Amino acid sequence: MVSLLLAGIAFIVAIIFAFFIIIYNTLIALRNSIGRASADIDVLLEKRHDLIGRLEDVVKGYSNYERTVLVQVTGLRTKWMAVQNGSINEKMEQSNQISQMIKTIFADVENYPDLKADKNFLDLQSAIYEIESQIADRREFYNDSVYELNTKIQQVPYNLVAGKLGFYVFQFLQVPDDAKTPVNVDA
Repeated sequence: MVSLLLAGIAFIVAIIFAFFIIIYNTLIALRNSIGRASADIDVLLEKRHDLIGRLEDVVKGYSNYERTVLVQVTGLRTKWMAVQNGSINEKMEQSNQISQMIKTIFADVENYPDLKADKNFLDLQSAIYEIESQIADRREFYNDSVYELNTKIQQVPYNLVAGKLGFYVFQFLQVPDDAKTPVNVDA
């Protein structure tokens, strides 16, 4: 009788332990998904930074080009360098500002037909638009990953152990209201 009771207790402990391992591994996988999405965003932001440097070189080649636009392009690179080691939220906030500046610069280029027609400029413009699209996709993946983890953390039975294991709710990446409005092009 005692051995049957001990076997029953051992079985219950084994189930609880297995249950704990499954919850822990699920939460780890979801947190790692957020880390991967964050790293993917960093890679794309770095690629965009490199393209902006090349854009700066192309713009410098046009001596008759408006100096303020060159200063804007240079400012983009400076802004990025300021948040290199920041959090994902700091990087995304700066990224939103850079995206707005890029739209403004490309709108300003409309006043310079020689630059606008330059093959190097057109290739860079296309590459930057592509990177911007990829950044938007990665932001969406990041937010999907955050949603999945946050949902698990708040659901039973995960919520019973998540806090004790050091899991916390992540913040979604937000697009500021000024980034949602189209750029005004004065022709």
